[in-house]
Amino acid sequence: MVMDIHFEQVGFTYQPGTPFEQRALYDIDLEIAAGSYTAIVGHTGSGKSTLLQHLNALLKPTSGTVTIGERKIIATTDNKNLKPIRKKVGIVFQFPEAQLFEETVAKDIAFGPKNFGVSEEAAKALAQEYLNLVGLDASYMERSPFDLSGGQMRRVAIAGVLAMEPEVLVLDEPTAGLDPKGRKDMMEMFLRLHQEKNIAIVLVTHLMDDVANFADYVYVLEKGALVKSGRPVDVFQDVTWVQEKQIGVPMATEFALRLQEKGMRFDRLPITADELAEMLLAGGGVK
Repeated sequence: MVMDIHFEQVGFTYQPGTPFEQRALYDIDLEIAAGSYTAIVGHTGSGKSTLLQHLNALLKPTSGTVTIGERKIIATTDNKNLKPIRKKVGIVFQFPEAQLFEETVAKDIAFGPKNFGVSEEAAKALAQEYLNLVGLDASYMERSPFDLSGGQMRRVAIAGVLAMEPEVLVLDEPTAGLDPKGRKDMMEMFLRLHQEKNIAIVLVTHLMDDVANFADYVYVLEKGALVKSGRPVDVFQDVTWVQEKQIGVPMATEFALRLQEKGMRFDRLPITADELAEMLLAGGGVK
């Protein structure tokens, strides 16, 4: 089964029919294709976290339809039998290390697979495989997760989601609180997973460099509505719009804009450091 995800006219309201009613999503149409790398950006309060919880039916739409693989999720969908979706679409929430609880790293990573009926032996093998994949060796298996550094704890928590062998991995600000090297290592690890395991990645982030460097497609949310979408290279060309929305541009684009102010001309604005270097070596389209 190909794990595409479609949103059709999806709206969501928290606590409908009460004095605390709050509309969080308005008529969202979007698609996450199997094997893609999609970024979702927007200010705090734009609806990003609400949207990502619809990706594996943690929340069900108040209106419209979310189709996950072959399953259609609507407001009245029964909560039974949603477990297979949660296995196929794994969510790594912000600071996932806060969800570690077992006495050893091996038990923590194996907890999810065992919960889905995988045998003790097979779950341990999965724990070993995915611990290696996140860059920690076998010596960590019997250690307490609480004796590890913050970055190592996060890797263990991510290995626990990966051990469920999802087809879609949803990342909510996955590098929050990490130092620059930790952030770079983490993003490169996700790229390897995407390329080697063909896992679709959905990245929720406020870092436009990560959007430029990794994503094939980007959706921009504002106040619960989808206000722009497209390839990052196209979205960031519309600098006036991006600046109006205050979502920021990648550093390479920012640098190119400063060069433009000094008289340099670009046929199109670069969005990555490599593109900027290439353009400058080629003369930058100077006129």
